[in-house]
Amino acid sequence: MAVKDRDRFSTATRLRLFGEQTAARVYRSQSRRQARRSRLTGRAALLALVLCSLIVALAYPIRQYVAQRADIEEQEQKLAEAREQTEKLRDSKARWRDPAYVERQARERLHMVLPGETGYTVVDPSGGRVRTTEPGAADRAWYSNLFDGVDKADHRGAEADN
Repeated sequence: MAVKDRDRFSTATRLRLFGEQTAARVYRSQSRRQARRSRLTGRAALLALVLCSLIVALAYPIRQYVAQRADIEEQEQKLAEAREQTEKLRDSKARWRDPAYVERQARERLHMVLPGETGYTVVDPSGGRVRTTEPGAADRAWYSNLFDGVDKADHRGAEADN
């Protein structure tokens, strides 16, 4: 028995027991950490799932809200333009109520004269015919000559702008 007692208190036996106890403690702490990690991972997964669900659930209403705000801004801009147009029309209506303005417009636009006045009309010396220097212009359709004249006038206007 003395050998067993001595064996029990020997350094090798104590180190072996100490190692086993340490290994058991390390194993227990690792299992606790893993248990905590697994709970934390499950919680994180649940939190991620809830967040994704909220994002998906709120995406459509938020998109609709943004679209409606854009529509409201567009309608407000149209309203402002309509109000501006209304003001212009009111000003025009007020001008047309003025007899002097109506008389001036009739003289300019309709070439009207008051009784007792003499109206003059200047006649083109060519007899009202458009003279062209292009050969064959008389042989073409009237609308071709018209569009050519418009193109030439446009070209001259572009040159004048430059």
